[in-house]
Amino acid sequence: MTLTRYAFVKANWHAEIVDQALAGFCELIPAAQVDVIDVPGAFEMPLMAQKLAGTGAYGAVICAALVVDGGIYRHDFVASAVVDGLMQAGLTTGVPVLSVSLTPHHFQETAHHIGIFKAHFVEKGREAARAALMLENLESAVKAA
Repeated sequence: MTLTRYAFVKANWHAEIVDQALAGFCELIPAAQVDVIDVPGAFEMPLMAQKLAGTGAYGAVICAALVVDGGIYRHDFVASAVVDGLMQAGLTTGVPVLSVSLTPHHFQETAHHIGIFKAHFVEKGREAARAALMLENLESAVKAA
């Protein structure tokens, strides 16, 4: 039996926080089944997700980023473009593209906030793994029907 492979795309902005999503994901899906791809920021994730999904090599593509509100319009623009792009990548390729992209309006680079978001990203990574496994089971059921 061939094990399903997963692509995990993560933005390098706030890497100390975003990397925790991968840690949570790999608590449920072995790291040996996960190809990790780093991109500069969240804005680059949709194109990479589409390219990876289009290879047919992955059961799902998971994308993780932290897009913070720096007090300018860019936050909303980036968040919207990323979510729309990830959804379009999944719809275009037929491969699930899952988002662990959080967009808090109130984030400060303090030890307290960093700690909160690190823990939150671990849980979000676990949630993405559960979703990927569920979608894999659903896909198998659809093919068997």
